[in-house]
Amino acid sequence: MMKSLIYAVPFVCASALAADEAITVAFDGSFDDATFAVESAIVGRGLVIDYVSHVGEMLNRTGADVGSDKEIFVAADIFLFCSAVVSREVMEADPMNIAHCPYGIFVTEDSDGVKIGHRDYPDGVMQKVEDLLSEIVAEANGS
Repeated sequence: MMKSLIYAVPFVCASALAADEAITVAFDGSFDDATFAVESAIVGRGLVIDYVSHVGEMLNRTGADVGSDKEIFVAADIFLFCSAVVSREVMEADPMNIAHCPYGIFVTEDSDGVKIGHRDYPDGVMQKVEDLLSEIVAEANGS
C-alpha cells in the first residue's frame, strides 16, 4: 500500500501543477498602461476589484531581507475580484470551487516586457471562469 502511494504522489502532484500554469499574453505598452487597461476592463463589466496586490513592490522591497539580489519583476500587480454570476454558477456545480475565488488577473514587467495573464483553471465548470478572465485579458490587450 505505502509503495503504491509513493509511486502515485508524483503523478498527482504533476496533475495539480498542470492546472496551475499561467496563461499570458504580451502587452504592447507600458506597465502603467497595462494595469489601467486591466482595471478598466474589469470595472467596465460591472465587476468590483476587491484588492490589488502589489507583488512586484513586495519582492523588490524584501529581496535583500531574504538574502537575494535577483530582480524577478520590474513591476507586478494582481487584480483580485469575483463575478457574482459566474461564481454562483461554478459553486452551485461544486461548492468546493470556492477554493478558486477570488479570481486574479496579473500584470507583470520583466526583462521580456509587459505581460497580462491569469492562471489556468481545471477542466469542467471552471472553464467558465477561465473564459471570463480570457475575455477581460483580451479586452485589456485591445483584442
